[in-house]
Amino acid sequence: MSTDHHQAAPAPLTGLEPVRLLAAYEAVSPMPVRPEFLEGRACVPQSPPDHGHNGTVMSLLVRFRSAGVQHSGTGNGYRFTDGTGDTSALLVPDLYVKHRKPTASDESHYARYPGWYPGGLLALVGEVTSTNHETDTGPKFRTYAAAGIPVYVLIDRHTKTAHCYTDPVLPGNDPTEAYYQTDEKVNLGDPLPLPAPYPTLDTGPFRGD
Repeated sequence: MSTDHHQAAPAPLTGLEPVRLLAAYEAVSPMPVRPEFLEGRACVPQSPPDHGHNGTVMSLLVRFRSAGVQHSGTGNGYRFTDGTGDTSALLVPDLYVKHRKPTASDESHYARYPGWYPGGLLALVGEVTSTNHETDTGPKFRTYAAAGIPVYVLIDRHTKTAHCYTDPVLPGNDPTEAYYQTDEKVNLGDPLPLPAPYPTLDTGPFRGD
């Protein structure tokens, strides 16, 4: 979830398991928040997403739904794990497409880790940058690649570009070294080709957001 300005977890909370850590933040926040956890730290929004960000997200979702892409949506959280099964990241993509409808096992995971589905459900993720655009182009880029998510769509309102990242690579055991080998990049206003079965995205409406 791309939001303005994030802050790291204060020292007294850093020892908590990530799911409990984020729940603690949500419980004490003076405003509704959906914090995330990536690369060893909590990212807590200090202000809600702006109108342009939200409008772009909804426009993306409408394009996917209109093209008949099943299991596309927004707002759900996903849990990623390391080689030992421990939580390595908790992310809320602006847009997602699942491989399939969640099974009973997936719903059990959601109940065990309240608010978080298993990251293995994801076939595509999308982010729309806000003021804190470095999160989407850095830690989230690496986390999604390390998880092996096949397609990462990024609408970068900072650079006025749109990207379709494919071919995730994890060269070793360090997820912070993961990357996407292929970057299909266009300027906002130009069509962005996506791999089948996804639609080519008309990015024209995003130029003024």
